Amino acid sequence: MRALLLSARLDITESLRARWFLFYSIVFGGIVTLLFVFGLTESRVLGFTGLSRLLVTYIQLCVAILPVFILITTVRSVAGDREAGIYEYMLSLPVPLGAWYWGKMLGRFTVVFLPVFLAMTAAGIYGEYRHVGTPWTLFMVYTALLVSLAWSFLGLGMLISSLARSPDVAQTGAFLIWLVMLLFLDLILLGVLIRERLPLEAVVGIAVLNPLQSFRTAAILLFDPQMVVLGPAAFVILDGLGRTGYLIFALVWPVTLGTICAWVGYRIFRRGDLP
Repeated sequence: MRALLLSARLDITESLRARWFLFYSIVFGGIVTLLFVFGLTESRVLGFTGLSRLLVTYIQLCVAILPVFILITTVRSVAGDREAGIYEYMLSLPVPLGAWYWGKMLGRFTVVFLPVFLAMTAAGIYGEYRHVGTPWTLFMVYTALLVSLAWSFLGLGMLISSLARSPDVAQTGAFLIWLVMLLFLDLILLGVLIRERLPLEAVVGIAVLNPLQSFRTAAILLFDPQMVVLGPAAFVILDGLGRTGYLIFALVWPVTLGTICAWVGYRIFRRGDLP
């Protein structure tokens, strides 16, 4: 446990010194600031007012920004250390492979999630100060959804980083996976539905296996309990799982996927050629 925490601390320290972390923090802090500046706390949409509307908008922006940031920065974890020759130094120390690998993942999760959470928390505190009204229950659910989304793509990033032999290959693979998942939100599944005449239940089932889609649908469900914007797909989800059941699925499935990917990446890392 001590070795794992030391590995996590080392990764956090390295990330805090990196330029990408400064840019990453400015992006999410700037998003919340701009949402306040443009007056979203004063708007009313479908009964959502104050910080509720801001949180909904912020979550939708996180769907587009957070996964690609996590993938691009995480895939360099193992592949970058392999190319830089850090393995020779780290593995010469009394640090188990498991502690080093999972410590890097734990440290990277802390680094990528902390700016997102702090930006949301700052918005909640500011809302209380301005007496706008902060929906803390909604805040906690959104936080849990962000944790599951971040963990799923972190696990994917660690798997890609373990498979790739260079940071360039790892970043290319990460970008392609993110692009495929993004296309699976609408375009590809719509084409499958039209060309193959698959049952709607099968198409919806394939769609929600995508962590991006499951997160996006859960965010819509919190904003609109009837999910009118999804059309007939909403009936499949609500009739099959219900509101609470789908929220549980949207929280558990991405975490499970990320854990499986990270575990497979660890197995590949242990069996690979180490310097």
